[in-house]
Amino acid sequence: MLDFTIDVHGLTKRYGDRTVVDQLSMQVERGEIYGFLGPNGSGKTTSIRMMCGLLTPDAGSGHTLGLDVVREAGAIKRRVGYMTQRFGLYEDLSIRENLGFIARMYGMDRRDERVNQSLAKLGLESRADQLAGRLSGGWKQRLALAACMLHEPELLLLDEPTAGVDPGARRDFWNEIHGLAARGITVLVSTHYMDEAERCHRLGYIAYGHLLVSGTPDELLQQSGLASRSAVGIDDPAVVSALEHDSAVSTVTMLGDTLRAAGPDAAALDAALAKHAKDAHWQAVPPTLEEVFIHRSRQAADNYS
Repeated sequence: MLDFTIDVHGLTKRYGDRTVVDQLSMQVERGEIYGFLGPNGSGKTTSIRMMCGLLTPDAGSGHTLGLDVVREAGAIKRRVGYMTQRFGLYEDLSIRENLGFIARMYGMDRRDERVNQSLAKLGLESRADQLAGRLSGGWKQRLALAACMLHEPELLLLDEPTAGVDPGARRDFWNEIHGLAARGITVLVSTHYMDEAERCHRLGYIAYGHLLVSGTPDELLQQSGLASRSAVGIDDPAVVSALEHDSAVSTVTMLGDTLRAAGPDAAALDAALAKHAKDAHWQAVPPTLEEVFIHRSRQAADNYS
């Protein structure tokens, strides 16, 4: 029997006449890294807050860590670590002082021991007395992760945690996340980065408040139904513009001197490419996650506009 950390059905949240999240149902297994993707305003953050007890749904039901998301929201919050996109710790306190404050706020015993262990686990010992406001983005991110892990949560919710962080810090951060998952901690992370999506065990894509697809990265690629083509040496903005406005083409992407195009109908896509770039040598290539998600997002826009 599968062990679900998150198991919710029909979660809905409205603000006035606007439905921000509409009938969201999803399941996340214990020890899994689940990537939550979607454009800005799609309902990702609202969904995460409902699942962790910070926001009461207007409809729907479910459990997080075996606790009812409506009736036992307070108990859920005590067992969840939530890391927001915006750095929320005190910039005029040191790393150690920030962690000490968090430990007191949770009423933890052995506070000094716990803080020292947290500093060691995330490589913060050498900077323990540095003011948080003087840290780089990567070090602030590491401090934020240490803070939300201090009370040893069973579920970690990360809301676009690597926004504005350099590639090296992002790589180190994801190594830490996989280490936590290996210890049985469940991670739900929202991100805009496709390379980060590929690091997740499973993915869900939300747009306009609807969960459109869910599965492993390989499953989503295989089930996409998209045909993709690439050609080298096309450097003509008119060609790119024509393809972008052709109904047979879902996405057009320039990657250096390579142009990629994708669409749901291979024959129609090839006809469009022959029409707008007949001298190019197009090759069939596997679709990318980015192409899949952009295609699904545009379908959602058509359905819910």
